[in-house]
Amino acid sequence: MSTDKTVADRLLDEARAKTAREESPALGKIALIVGVVAALVSPISILGWIGGTAALGLGAVAVRRPMCEKQAKIAMVLGVAAILVGVFFYTLNVAS
Repeated sequence: MSTDKTVADRLLDEARAKTAREESPALGKIALIVGVVAALVSPISILGWIGGTAALGLGAVAVRRPMCEKQAKIAMVLGVAAILVGVFFYTLNVAS
């Protein structure tokens, strides 16, 4: 008798791993951290744009997971705010 798993056991293991990934709040926390950092560095225009875009992207992916939906939405708001602040400071620098 071999030690290979049956097809049903492999499918069950894959389903359990997928469920564990979906229930993990790690992506929401990462998106929130990136959003906060983006908001902090947004007066430096290019960093605000890059960080805000990253926060928006991570938040959009994380919002599909029910465990971290609230954190993802906050990260997306912070990302938009960082982009807007970056645009403001860029315009301010160009105008002066």
